[in-house]
Amino acid sequence: MHPLRKLLNLFSPVPLSGWLLGAFAAVLLEYFLGDAISYYLYLPKIPVLFGTLIVLKSPQLIPSVIGYDLLIYILPTLLAARLSAPLTNRLAAGVERLPTWLATLLHLAAFYGILHLWAGISDYRILVVKLTLIAVILTLSLNIINGWQGEFSCSHPGFMAIGAYVSSFLTLRLFAGSAALLPAALGPWLFPFILVAAGCAAALGSLIVAIPSFRTRGDYLAVISLAFMFIVKSAIENMEFLGGPRGLSSQPDYSSLPVIFAWTSLCIWIVHNFTTSIMGKALNAVRDNEAAASSMSVNTRKTKMTAFMFGAFWAGVAGGLFAHVLRYINPGSFGLQSLAETLAMVYFGGLNSIVGSILGAVSISLLSEMLKPLELFKWIIIPLMLILIMIFRPHGLIAFTELNVRRLMRARKKP
Repeated sequence: MHPLRKLLNLFSPVPLSGWLLGAFAAVLLEYFLGDAISYYLYLPKIPVLFGTLIVLKSPQLIPSVIGYDLLIYILPTLLAARLSAPLTNRLAAGVERLPTWLATLLHLAAFYGILHLWAGISDYRILVVKLTLIAVILTLSLNIINGWQGEFSCSHPGFMAIGAYVSSFLTLRLFAGSAALLPAALGPWLFPFILVAAGCAAALGSLIVAIPSFRTRGDYLAVISLAFMFIVKSAIENMEFLGGPRGLSSQPDYSSLPVIFAWTSLCIWIVHNFTTSIMGKALNAVRDNEAAASSMSVNTRKTKMTAFMFGAFWAGVAGGLFAHVLRYINPGSFGLQSLAETLAMVYFGGLNSIVGSILGAVSISLLSEMLKPLELFKWIIIPLMLILIMIFRPHGLIAFTELNVRRLMRARKKP
């Protein structure tokens, strides 16, 4: 048997709960011993992103970084996951008898605990995790249009800008400064409603694109949506009450890690329900053959409009979260670079796939951060990767795959 196959068979009995336990062991080890291990390996500090930033700045530290990753992440995770497999399989078998929503919440709580502990080691990690989770929401929202709907939209930075500016204007007007209309203590409690308002504003703005473009066929949506992005950017630059080209700053710090994690989880759940519902099936039918779907009594125009507004809503929510993470936005934050990054995440991960969207958002976001020391060369490496993906996997790494939560959480059998 091939050695790789033997290795995979060795870890095949490990359930999802076992991998979570292994990850927790690794993060706990880093939390208590990371400083000491990095010191003895001659590293200047605990590596923030698995050592890639250190390696690119100081290539002579490659052996030290490899040793750190082995001692802190790889070996503890593998050992803890494999040795605990009998226990975690019994635990998974018990969890299988619970309602799906409760079992999912338990796994999400465990995953959040690991993520919170890992990110809490440095402020930079917290920022990267927050922006990555927002990227997941944004990628899922664009995949609804470009994947499940089968169109090609370039308007997502515009929707994100609407959400960011609406939410920023509301929080600054209502809760910030001496002229605030409401007590600042109410801000965190009302912030979810402000994000919903930001999403609704983006959904209404999407009608400017949807109404004219869905009366036509072909590539008109791409042209109209790209024009919409520039219109929104130019309009904001000329609105002094929104800061004009200077932007808005000093937004309240409402986008904490648990808030963003909760909104990301909610987005994944709602998008999953939407795409597997009757509306989602109708959307797939319209994508595959609009004329045939229409002949089968599917209201194609209503279906496309609903999906487009739904995707725009989540882009607006992502914009609202983004504005309150950075606490500063300007029209330049929502231009062609933002569009290119979002499209890269969608097509790298895979069309028509929630798992693919998550993979694409996490991969491109982390890769973009890891390659920052390369400066301009970063924008050569990432496009080359995308070109290779488009050649060998035209629909992305994980395309047309439904998210099966029950199958992910089930107990594993020995090979």
